[in-house]
Amino acid sequence: MGYITYNESSGIIKLEKETDVGRRQNGRKQRGCVTAFLSIILAIGCVLLIGIQGMSWISRIPWGQMEAWIQKLPWTQEITEQSEVKEEQETVPFQKVTVHEGSLEDKFYYQQLSENEKSCYKEILQGVKDEAEEIYVHSSDADRVNQLFLYIIKDFPELFWCDGSGSASAYRNEGYTILTPVYAGTPQERQQRRAQIEAKVNECLEGISYAASDYEKILYVYEYIVDTVEYDETAAENQNIYSVFVGGRSVCAGYARATQYLLEQLGVFCTYVTGTVEGSGSHAWNLVRCEGEYYYVDTTWGDPVYRQAEGTDVPEWENINYDYMCCGDSEIFKTHTLDDGIEVPACTNIKWNYYVVNGMYYDSYDEETILNAMNEVIGSKGNPVTLKFASEEVYEQAKDGVLNDLVGRAAQNLCRMYGLMQAEYYYQDNPELCKITIYWKYE
Repeated sequence: MGYITYNESSGIIKLEKETDVGRRQNGRKQRGCVTAFLSIILAIGCVLLIGIQGMSWISRIPWGQMEAWIQKLPWTQEITEQSEVKEEQETVPFQKVTVHEGSLEDKFYYQQLSENEKSCYKEILQGVKDEAEEIYVHSSDADRVNQLFLYIIKDFPELFWCDGSGSASAYRNEGYTILTPVYAGTPQERQQRRAQIEAKVNECLEGISYAASDYEKILYVYEYIVDTVEYDETAAENQNIYSVFVGGRSVCAGYARATQYLLEQLGVFCTYVTGTVEGSGSHAWNLVRCEGEYYYVDTTWGDPVYRQAEGTDVPEWENINYDYMCCGDSEIFKTHTLDDGIEVPACTNIKWNYYVVNGMYYDSYDEETILNAMNEVIGSKGNPVTLKFASEEVYEQAKDGVLNDLVGRAAQNLCRMYGLMQAEYYYQDNPELCKITIYWKYE
């Protein structure tokens, strides 16, 4: 029981409510915000009532009667209903997020999001890491939740048990979505595969120093994957890194995710990008940051086995194609097209392009410079001679002179150096890549 009192001489209004302390301690949760609101309404009402009637006596009104009257007011009922909805929402089992912001600094897709979407992203990420069967997300947009889910799979190649498949059901009135991911294998199988992957990754990383430059690390990973993986569209689980590190056979998704995972382990920024390529459809490759500048890397296209599978005439002596080792926009977009929806940094610097670094890049045609390059390779019994030209114009200027004159002169030098009656060599002319490659035989 509670009372409201008014003292005329002091002008003080008091709210007094008798409380059964034992019942409050052992009973149900009180709606404090609603009770406080009712008390304020009641106090204001009494002041008005006292002012109008000019009472000069102390009024004692039973609290229970006044509370029942207040509860009938329409706005009071609305507040009570909102409180009940809030209590109901608090029972939704949202993920307890323990993902640290610092671990997301170099996650490319995460950094594209608004603050609200970042919160949803972290809820989904936490759920996938926990291998939760249902993930409750603070968003009523199921399509966007699905998109955030796919961004996570692109940002985290180590989530090999999840390829982005699943379903999302939105509960718009309640303001949340339930995401149900599809996971590969049982929890025990996933744990076993994780151990197998890490063993192979550790073995790989033993071959490169963490003190190496960005360029050295990127080149090492590029060559490692091309040398150890076979392109195979029939490979099991070819969309994830397990197919690369344990199976040794994969497709572009596996190549690109493995490149990303290894470079992240080495402290080099690398993300997974998707799009299409002419004549092949969907494709995946990587965006990297090398010594502060952005470049594209496509380890799949660095593998001659892939190019043979696509019907390209690849010389038998070519083990690795370096055209997609730190290339820029002007090179990659001759054949690749990015998917819409994500802004990527411009890749216009060529300083760390493979051919530039190795002195095989020519922005003008000079006969003596190119002949000297051929003779230098021949003098060390090396292979091949690669001439990469900066543009189609320079390539066209150089093509006839190289193939009809310089190669012959270099072949004569080869015969003199090694006492051969005749020189034998092969060459590949690639107008699309503005490149000429020559392979010498020394016996």
